[in-house]
Amino acid sequence: MKKENYTVTGMSCAACALAVEKAVNKKEGIDATVNLATEKMSVSFDESKYDFDKIREIVEKSGYGLLEKVSEDEKVQMYQDKIKEMKNKLILAVIFSIPLLYISMGHHMLGAPVPSFLNHKAHPVNFALAQLVFVIPIIYAGRDFFIHGIKNIFRKAPNMDSLIAMGSGAALIYSIISTIRAIIDPAHAHKYAIDLHYESAGIIITLISLGKLLEARTKGQTSSAIKKLIGLQPKKAKIIENGVEKEVLIEKLKVGDIVVAKPGEKIAVDGVVVEGSTSVDESMLTGESLPVTKNVGDKVVGGSINKNGSIRFEATEIGKNTMLSQIIKLVEEAQGSKAPISRMADTVAKYFVPIVMGIALITGISWYISGSGLVSALSFFISVLVIACPCALGLATPTSIMVGTGKGAENGILIKSGEALETTYKIKTVVFDKTGTITVGKPVLTDFKVYGNHAENELLQLAASVENHSEHPLAEAIVKGAKDKNIELKKYDKFRALPGYGIRATIDGKEIQIGNKKLMDNKKIDITISDKDYDVLSNQGKTPMYMSIDNELVGLIAVADVIKPTSKEAIDKLHKLGVKAIMLTGDNQKTAEYIAKQVGINTVVSEVLPYQKSEEVKKLQEKDEFVAMVGDGINDSPALAQANVGIAIGSGTDVAIESADIILIRNDLRDVANAIALSKATITNIKENLFWAFFYNVLGIPVAAGILYAFFNGPKLDPMIAAFAMSFSSVSVLLNALRLKLFKVK
Repeated sequence: MKKENYTVTGMSCAACALAVEKAVNKKEGIDATVNLATEKMSVSFDESKYDFDKIREIVEKSGYGLLEKVSEDEKVQMYQDKIKEMKNKLILAVIFSIPLLYISMGHHMLGAPVPSFLNHKAHPVNFALAQLVFVIPIIYAGRDFFIHGIKNIFRKAPNMDSLIAMGSGAALIYSIISTIRAIIDPAHAHKYAIDLHYESAGIIITLISLGKLLEARTKGQTSSAIKKLIGLQPKKAKIIENGVEKEVLIEKLKVGDIVVAKPGEKIAVDGVVVEGSTSVDESMLTGESLPVTKNVGDKVVGGSINKNGSIRFEATEIGKNTMLSQIIKLVEEAQGSKAPISRMADTVAKYFVPIVMGIALITGISWYISGSGLVSALSFFISVLVIACPCALGLATPTSIMVGTGKGAENGILIKSGEALETTYKIKTVVFDKTGTITVGKPVLTDFKVYGNHAENELLQLAASVENHSEHPLAEAIVKGAKDKNIELKKYDKFRALPGYGIRATIDGKEIQIGNKKLMDNKKIDITISDKDYDVLSNQGKTPMYMSIDNELVGLIAVADVIKPTSKEAIDKLHKLGVKAIMLTGDNQKTAEYIAKQVGINTVVSEVLPYQKSEEVKKLQEKDEFVAMVGDGINDSPALAQANVGIAIGSGTDVAIESADIILIRNDLRDVANAIALSKATITNIKENLFWAFFYNVLGIPVAAGILYAFFNGPKLDPMIAAFAMSFSSVSVLLNALRLKLFKVK
């Protein structure tokens, strides 16, 4: 099955999205979900049966359009064109709505003066015809409501446009009939003239057009995270070609090109520094505000900003393979996905429009039968049609998910789906891998105990010189420890690796040995003086190694995988959220317990083989625990997939990242708690949106139907007020979703 994302055009409400989904999913070998907020269709299909053209044909038959490859520039242009078109239509509607309102209601409601030839008593036909003249341009401005709405009624898939078309159309048709009767029967023209509803027909269109424009503008703000990320991508880059600096389009870059980045410029693509040093602002990618120092050999990320040094780097990833492109893709997919909570709104939206039509019809007939007259019955009928708003229901969930996933991306938390964002807040147990997750993942030199009359730096110089040609991770830690102190290494005369024991080499005529107790025993070297230090270091989870010169113990070198600076704070944050932390590791019990104690984890499962990690997660789930697994390695992938929510450290392997639901780009465990907090904030926001959307319709429809007027002698709801209320409901849901932008990562 091939998976693609396409852009759907012509949708106006949740019923539209469901109509497209229904039309596509009816076909065998194809599965689609449509997101109203992003106007995206995510579709999986059998390539042997379908291609884009066939899928587009299905969508077009349902009354909507489908676009295949739309670049971000094209999307922006389409959005701007749409806003411009909506604005022009609104301006046209407003220009003619003002005199229409003035003529129809100004004199007899406000006592405002009108020309005598338009007086509704003296010249009722002129009064009616003038309103007809002014309403025609308004109807023309809102023609799309009628075109799409009526078509969808005949397709048996009525939507919001159908409600507007029926409401405004009913008022218009009734008013035209009254006008014709006034012309035909001049003696009773005054009676027909006071029954006109032209202003309702026109103002409904104007107010809803205003609401749709505000909705479109607000909706544009919900995807600002994507726009910011895409804005980071530079258009051009400078490369070195035949020793000469040359500017090329970013699309022309090839892997292996040497790219130049000067102060203030954006890093063009991902690469490795080959010349120079600088500090780079990676905040938009990682959420980390402090610039990161980059030297030769360090990786740079496309889209980050070079601050104060000039560097050259070799391009290692280009186009869709860069980290920024991958982030954009993940965020787009997450924003286009549906959360389980949206299924309830989808189910309601599926039946919403037909039910509203039924309620409107029953309302109109009931009022007419009760003796209120045709004009009053029509007013109630129109109000019910116009006030009902499937838009608010359709936008309630996807807009919050768009803002939530975008907010996460801005802070280095990549949430891969709406489902992951929704379920993360339920986490009650977090299982951590140790190496590379709680700890740095690379051994570092932690201690150097000196025995006898020797200088520490002198011994470290000899030890690093001996270890310099060993590929063992412990050897690398000793060499790096010496280089960090700017200690210059010496050349050795003889070198011998002793598997299972250690190494031996000769420097300046001295025989130097570094290794375990067996190596010392083999040479009958007395190590009694170091016994106490050895026990202390071992109990701290470190790996001690003995060092001797000419068969005399001179030092004890300790190497360990150190804890990340933020690990303890991260665990504390989880505890404050009421989340239990467990450490799962293949390391020995003593080391595991020491590390766990340092960071505040009480439960440790040690000496676990890679394939057993997922089994341990499963055991927790069988106790009805909602479990998140945090890891970074290939051996963590099964556990990440097994967990209710898999969280991968951004510096981890591709396999681990692929298996995860959330990726922490900053490699900072504090973001586990931040992800849970963001999920809670988003779900709260969604529930608020759904509450207001349902509450609005549950309250608004009965009021529009005249419940207050019938039973409490309360006010009637004018169709124009109903139109305003409908427009406001969608905008209010969008504005509430935008409040998520205030969420702060702590």
